[in-house]
Amino acid sequence: MNFCDSNSLYAVFGQIIRLHFQCLHNMLDKYGMYPGQPPMLFALYHMDGQSQKELAEKLNIKPATITVMLRRMEQTGLITRKQDEEDQRISRVYITDKGRKICEELKKVMIVLNDECFKDFTQEEKDMLYKCLVKVRANLMNINYDKLK
Repeated sequence: MNFCDSNSLYAVFGQIIRLHFQCLHNMLDKYGMYPGQPPMLFALYHMDGQSQKELAEKLNIKPATITVMLRRMEQTGLITRKQDEEDQRISRVYITDKGRKICEELKKVMIVLNDECFKDFTQEEKDMLYKCLVKVRANLMNINYDKLK
């Protein structure tokens, strides 16, 4: 496989990831948000009061990264953090009313982006792509790093 060829599967996959990120970033910019923040808001929207540790595990984010992310979101009024009443070592995260309103808007943004991504696809093509991407995800999750050395 020639990884330098811009038409290789590897190159096209990378291009798609970058383009999706750029589109999402442009759409979120009008809300003053970063691409990593919507999953956090959605997680809290569906289950408020999670601990920082639970959110980090659920979203597969390092604890240090989540701390920075939550600080930014707290400064913009999207979330609040409070100590757990029973265990002061635990910090619980709550979505604010402003965060809930933004979440509703973000759902619309995500629908538009999804519709644009797949507008020329048949349902069968979407189903096949989904199955292929699930396989890619499983492969990446099961990489044996010792084999790569």
